[in-house]
Amino acid sequence: MIRSATVDDVPTIARLIRALAEYERLSDRAIFDEEKLREHLFGERRYAEVLLAEQEGKVVGFALYFHNYSTFQGKPGLYLEDLFVLPDFRGKGVGKSLLVALAKLAVERGCGSVRWVVLKWNEPSIRFYESLGAMAMNEWTEYRLLGDPLKKVAALEVGPRAGEG
Repeated sequence: MIRSATVDDVPTIARLIRALAEYERLSDRAIFDEEKLREHLFGERRYAEVLLAEQEGKVVGFALYFHNYSTFQGKPGLYLEDLFVLPDFRGKGVGKSLLVALAKLAVERGCGSVRWVVLKWNEPSIRFYESLGAMAMNEWTEYRLLGDPLKKVAALEVGPRAGEG
């Protein structure tokens, strides 16, 4: 069964995020605060949403997503930040059920696409996504500003360039 997460699911979501970080060999980067997660998922301004996969009353996977926007399509989209299924439940249709539910949600909301990234070494996931018809966007390179570089750019003072203003 796939369902939308509730505020009571925050500890479970946090546990799954930590398990995902471990799987991706990035446990040292899972530094989130559970109260902030609760606020961001269920507070006054919701930054993301979560679908949970349950089997026999146990949460076995999740998909965390949020809206983005395609200027070329002139439509909103959904960005899948994380999709994770506990190891004992992989290969049993749980990940596919989460993606199907997300695709249905995207269509219901008038979205033009669902997008995500996958680690290059994660061959099982790549094969799975391609089996569903997903296309790799090899002509694009993802960039991020985080930590000190983000703060440094945010602190820049900019003004009109020569000849502007």
